[in-house]
Amino acid sequence: MSIEVMTTGERRAVTGLAGLYVLRMLGLFMVLPVLSIYSSDLEGATPALIGMAIGGYGLTQALLQIPFGFLSDKIGRKTVIVFGLLLFIAGSVVAAMSESIYGVIIGRCLQGSGAIASSVMALLSDLTREQMRMRAMAVVGISIGISFSVALVLGPIISQPFGLEGLFWFTAVLASMGLAVIWKWVPTPQRYDQHRDTGVQKGQLKKILKHPELLRLDFGIFILHLIMTATFVVIPLRMLELELLAQHHWMVYLPIMILSFLAMIPFIIVAEKKRKMKPIFIFAIILVAVSQLMMGSLTAESRSALFVFLFIYFMAFNLLEASLPSLVSKISPAGQKGAAMGVYSSSQFMGAFVGGAAGGWLYGAWGIDAVLIVCGVLALIWAVVVFPMATPKHLTSKAVSLPEHWSDDADGFVKRLLALPGVEEVVVIADEKAAYMKIDKAQFDDQALAAAIA
Repeated sequence: MSIEVMTTGERRAVTGLAGLYVLRMLGLFMVLPVLSIYSSDLEGATPALIGMAIGGYGLTQALLQIPFGFLSDKIGRKTVIVFGLLLFIAGSVVAAMSESIYGVIIGRCLQGSGAIASSVMALLSDLTREQMRMRAMAVVGISIGISFSVALVLGPIISQPFGLEGLFWFTAVLASMGLAVIWKWVPTPQRYDQHRDTGVQKGQLKKILKHPELLRLDFGIFILHLIMTATFVVIPLRMLELELLAQHHWMVYLPIMILSFLAMIPFIIVAEKKRKMKPIFIFAIILVAVSQLMMGSLTAESRSALFVFLFIYFMAFNLLEASLPSLVSKISPAGQKGAAMGVYSSSQFMGAFVGGAAGGWLYGAWGIDAVLIVCGVLALIWAVVVFPMATPKHLTSKAVSLPEHWSDDADGFVKRLLALPGVEEVVVIADEKAAYMKIDKAQFDDQALAAAIA
């Protein structure tokens, strides 16, 4: 059986939008490992305000993510993406030119206000066929993970000769390159469609906010990113205490990020292939808790202990970053994945904001160890919240276009789809001329689907 390949337009869309994600995420994350070090010399800087600067992007991202998605349905994806990149550039320039911590906070919030993630994913859906969409989104997802790791290495390297100001100017250049990508490389779709697997539809949010299993996952991504930003408030300072110069911090992050990424792969394989998602998920949360508690109690005088527990933390972090979206996809009702991911993303960014703000305040009041220990306790609370979660079925979302004759026997059409091997749920949206299904890929038969809708 031949394997379908992407068209030239689809390849341009995927490479361009994945590249756009990388450029933007690098700009957001490169400051994480250095901001708490270099911002201490800014006018008015306090630990609490430095924490606000680290996590400030999360507040505006959380507030504007869903509204920007709605706006892109009305005025076009590319228009919203360009506007968001211009906001990001403005924020980078404001932060670069600021001599006070307040200017950096404003700049970081402006960076975050360019909340284009949902618009980018919707544009990707507009530019790819349904059978290529999962593959395209996987490429974008991998690019996000890689950009986070690269950012932790580039941040210390660039900031050493050029300082915090130079780092923000560099992020402005990256976002400007993103403008060139969206204008010159990414194709313009002939029309904009509403995609329930990538966009938020009005009227769905209330249902998603009442879904107990999805709420557990939203709470989880909130805590995960709260811990992440709080950790970056203090870990660079802990390295300085251990006489690791700031310009050498990349030498710590580089091997740890590579090894932690490789170490998580077997767990992902076991979770998906052996269908052990829940136990692996809880195990990773416990690793986060243990690593944070140990870094808060045993690393004050030991570089080797810090490196070991940073490796454990990042391995668990990467594992959870990969697992949580997969769980949202498996658990979200048919036709509501876009709304579920919208709430999930907003929870993620709000966690980043709270983590930066709370981490800075805790550090100023009680020191580095207090931040890490509180993060460990929060991870333990997360594990308790997750423990009663129902074992998720290994389902994925699939959308198909409705045939012209479907309405002649609508009930019969839905029954035929539900009778197919591996189909668990079907929702037909007449206005979109699409049927959304939850399927078990191990049992699903594409040829049987083609026969059912012929």
